[in-house]
Amino acid sequence: MNVALDSSWKKRFADEFSKPYFAELAAFVKNEYKNEVVYPPPKYIFRAFDLCPFEKVKIVILGQDPYHGARQANGLCFAVNEDVTLPPSLQNIFKEIESDLGKSLVHRSGDLSRWAEQGVLLLNATLTVRAHVAGSHQGRGWELFTDTAVRVLSEEREHLVFMLWGNYAKAKGAHIDRARHLVLEAAHPSPFSAANGFFGCKHFSRANDYLIAQGETPIDWL
Repeated sequence: MNVALDSSWKKRFADEFSKPYFAELAAFVKNEYKNEVVYPPPKYIFRAFDLCPFEKVKIVILGQDPYHGARQANGLCFAVNEDVTLPPSLQNIFKEIESDLGKSLVHRSGDLSRWAEQGVLLLNATLTVRAHVAGSHQGRGWELFTDTAVRVLSEEREHLVFMLWGNYAKAKGAHIDRARHLVLEAAHPSPFSAANGFFGCKHFSRANDYLIAQGETPIDWL
């Protein structure tokens, strides 16, 4: 399949593209875009990978589905487009950053490409969704595809930080090699669960401390 994707990732997904499940997934997604309103725009489906080449990944944040509201999804988990109101989960992420780092955010845009370009892979488990129907593209093959991304990062890289928020992300990251990488787990930043362990998790300072200890440049979260 001819997929517009950063070459470092395309090489690692070559086997996936040739598997029957991916052909079925591609046909399903193409049909959905043709007949329904689907997010994100097609050019943004693989944006997380394009903004963060394999060799540049330092941190992986795992999400579940793209946002299913108009103009929200932009290919990066938890992120929204520049001029879109911040969703509650992202508001809580920003609150935890300010609390954790003891500083106010300089950038309040929800786009988050500024993180991706520093080496934060903002990866949803499912890369597309039908408008206003949460979970509508789950179980079609995207999860297998993104599991491969997590696996090759765990196996081929060292000293990455994986942030797993909520039970879904924890399950998806269950096979990460914790002898090679730092795995940080907390409750999901949703308003329904943030007070149960996301607030106060200090993942952003802990991740930066780990990167510095490995001789890497920390992430400017602000």
